[in-house]
Amino acid sequence: MPDLDPAPILDAVASDPRLRVFLGNGGIETIPAKHSRRLLLLDEIAQAFEPGVRYRERDVSLFLVGLHPDYASLRRYLVDEEFLTRAGGQYWRTGGTVRTSSGDEP
Repeated sequence: MPDLDPAPILDAVASDPRLRVFLGNGGIETIPAKHSRRLLLLDEIAQAFEPGVRYRERDVSLFLVGLHPDYASLRRYLVDEEFLTRAGGQYWRTGGTVRTSSGDEP
């Protein structure tokens, strides 16, 4: 199973002028209240999950706490907005942008 690493996600958020304002203290300081910005942030977070791979809830929570202290809210948003699906204590990616191997932006 691929490792979930918060560093590339934080780098991607920092490089996006629409999202970098939500960073502080080494992570995501605030979750955007505006729905469109929250979707952008969730899409970036979803990039850490390999399509077709199932992750244990514990692993997802440990990854998300590396991004934001309220990992439960992030996890709930990811599921509610259909970036991830959960069942039986496992999560898997079911939405979000699929980037090409060349790193092209959508």
